[in-house]
Amino acid sequence: MPLIVRPLAAEDIERAAQWYERQAQGLGEEFLNALGRRLADIEAAPERFPRISTRLRRAMLQRFPYAVFFTVIDETIQVVACMHGRRHPARWLRRG
Repeated sequence: MPLIVRPLAAEDIERAAQWYERQAQGLGEEFLNALGRRLADIEAAPERFPRISTRLRRAMLQRFPYAVFFTVIDETIQVVACMHGRRHPARWLRRG
């Protein structure tokens, strides 16, 4: 099933990677690698991740306190957000 990262989610990812890179050289790349592995998991079996609303599912990253929020529409996986676990849910629920 094809996976699309919506523009706002891409911005979330870029900001997070930049923040981690400012913390320690190479950490931003490690974040992106963890994200890439999780996106591959989502693409392979999106239904394995829990629903958090009628349409949205959440996949937690390993090692980093971030989650990927996505929906499946017309046989396409759409990533709507990638946010820190402590962000208020309204930030990503509006996108779903």
